Amino acid sequence: MPMSNPFQSHSAEQHRQDSPTKVRCAVITVSDTRSLKTDSSGQAIVDSLEEAGHEVTERAIVPDDPTRIDPLVQRLAQSSEVEAILLTGGTGIAARDQTPDTLAKMLTKELPGYGELLRMLSYQEIGPAAMLSRAFGGLIGETVLLTMPGSTAAVRLAMEKLILPELGHMVSLAKR
Repeated sequence: MPMSNPFQSHSAEQHRQDSPTKVRCAVITVSDTRSLKTDSSGQAIVDSLEEAGHEVTERAIVPDDPTRIDPLVQRLAQSSEVEAILLTGGTGIAARDQTPDTLAKMLTKELPGYGELLRMLSYQEIGPAAMLSRAFGGLIGETVLLTMPGSTAAVRLAMEKLILPELGHMVSLAKR
């Protein structure tokens, strides 16, 4: 039988239960080629969020261009209508993949475990190619920011295994 920690007033499960069940989210797809009609990864995020009872307050597709990504994310992070910003695409190592470099400058806190866990889970599915992802997470003030690769399979993995189970909890902690 595991020993309980007398200094821990709530378990992680209790924190999850005490967290909001409805989070207001913005979904951004970073792509030079996709449209709302062809954006299966962004749609997978929207579908997952809505099925879990969360609200998508804004959805956008933006080219992988820092001058387009930066002002959009800054605006969303300052909006009272957005508690979490979820991005797909632009996290690879190709010259055009600038999303992590653009967003890292905005973070007030990093969540290194998110990217580490996503790469670990991806490795179990796709092998060593998982190391090519620069997906990461953090906070911009009180707004949660999480990036995902552009692959629909990677988005589903991140949403199912990492984001949906902890989204309310992350938002709750970000506001403390």
